[in-house]
Amino acid sequence: MTTFPSVSVVVPTRDRPELLRAAIRAILDQEHPGPIEVVVVYDQSDPDRSLEELSRPDRRVRVLRNERTPGLAGARNTGTLAAVGELVAFCDDDDEWLPGKLAAQVEALVAVPDAEFVSCGIRVSYDGHTVDRVLDRDRVALADLLRDRMTELHPSTFLIRATALRDGFGLVDEEIPGSYAEDYEFLLRAARSAPLVNLRTPYVLVRWHKRSYFAQRWDTISAALQWLLERYPEFAGQPAGEARVAGQIAFARAASGDRRGALHWARRTLRRNPREPRAYLALAVAGRVVRADAVLRTLHRRGRGI
Repeated sequence: MTTFPSVSVVVPTRDRPELLRAAIRAILDQEHPGPIEVVVVYDQSDPDRSLEELSRPDRRVRVLRNERTPGLAGARNTGTLAAVGELVAFCDDDDEWLPGKLAAQVEALVAVPDAEFVSCGIRVSYDGHTVDRVLDRDRVALADLLRDRMTELHPSTFLIRATALRDGFGLVDEEIPGSYAEDYEFLLRAARSAPLVNLRTPYVLVRWHKRSYFAQRWDTISAALQWLLERYPEFAGQPAGEARVAGQIAFARAASGDRRGALHWARRTLRRNPREPRAYLALAVAGRVVRADAVLRTLHRRGRGI
């Protein structure tokens, strides 16, 4: 008799009640024969216990408060530690799982006994535009992620063996400044443990919102990315990958108004990879040729980021 693994889906949330309910319903509607629990974790806001009324047979909704570090990383870890499923998935409160997502991922993970982690493609929605982003590979190794962030590997696509989170590569890191790029660091650590399985289908609708990137936010981004370079010396063996992150730092320094810092990081970027476009974008922003928010809007319409 075939038994299907239980799945816990951790949904961190803050001040998005309507989108949150849509996300929960999309999870509960998944065609998975095994039990599913949705663990909603309220971060820096009051929990809405009425969400537990959305529960169905073998589809339980639990509501918790983030008792760890404030922010996304602490909220995800709160939910992960409370989860009872054999598999743990993440879903942001403004995203939606598309039909077939969970069944396909469970099948893929079960088919590879040594695999710990499976992802899939995404359908990005931004400012009235929709773009599918799918990786053209079935496995993702650490070297692949050092070379390229692969934003197709979005947290709302992650499905992981609970044992890997608790006894293997570990929880989401709560020390990253501002929790920025915590998902990328998590992927790097997971890929250090075992190659990631990837499905070439967009199974998650990801909503990108217009944001106001004030100077303090850019400072946080810069600090987090510098933290990442220090934490992963493997970048030294991947010049293009190191240049990509350095170029992001250069852009953040330029966007925050730190022209000297932007020039420093742009030079470092170009020494590692003269063809890295982020260095030139950073120089253009630092020289006031173009505004940082205009660059971001253009990239987001294409389903991409800086």
